[in-house]
Amino acid sequence: KKHMATSHEKRMPFECGICNKTFKEKLSLKKHIVSFHDKRKPFECHICDKKFAEKSSLKTHIAIIHEGKKPFSCETCWAYFALKSNFKQHISSVHEGKKPFRCELCDHYFSRKTHLSSHMKYVHEGLKPYECESCDSRFKSNRGLENHILFVHEGKKPFKCDICDYRCSQKSTLKSHVLSVHEGKKSFECNMCDHSFSNKSDMNRHVASVHEGKKPFKCDICD
Repeated sequence: KKHMATSHEKRMPFECGICNKTFKEKLSLKKHIVSFHDKRKPFECHICDKKFAEKSSLKTHIAIIHEGKKPFSCETCWAYFALKSNFKQHISSVHEGKKPFRCELCDHYFSRKTHLSSHMKYVHEGLKPYECESCDSRFKSNRGLENHILFVHEGKKPFKCDICDYRCSQKSTLKSHVLSVHEGKKSFECNMCDHSFSNKSDMNRHVASVHEGKKPFKCDICD
């Protein structure tokens, strides 16, 4: 009966009294309160000092972030995933085109109800409930706040290049570094001139400043 209710009827009877998030299991609700609202995280990563509420979450973090394990592969497009849930979601949304949850305000479709809820909160309501006590920056998620504190205020740079001594705070930044500096790849081409760039943000800055004439930074001394 419980299996039918949670797996097939998608019932989520346990609701958090603080943020209204719902869960299938009472234990999941308890874990959520401990980790997100009580901030109890006794398990610390020895590589990057990130803390977790559960030992299993720490093990998953080390396997995915620091060891780069992605055991689930898509046979259609050969994308790799660290988590089985993400793999199944990829198949459903990307290859089967299933996005049953529609935003009534902007007509966007989502593969998960939680994605729609997050979209409503952060895009249309502009909510950023997680505030940094050091600089008043605000974030959409607790993970965003934690990463901000680790990388900006504590200066942690856990990702190191295997070729040179370059270190950075984000895995995506390290990948861009290897591609551009060591492999010389510049896959983002400007469609207005012959310039090419190793990452999209550099290309966007180029288009804005060179082709659109946007120069937002003004000298206080001269014009």
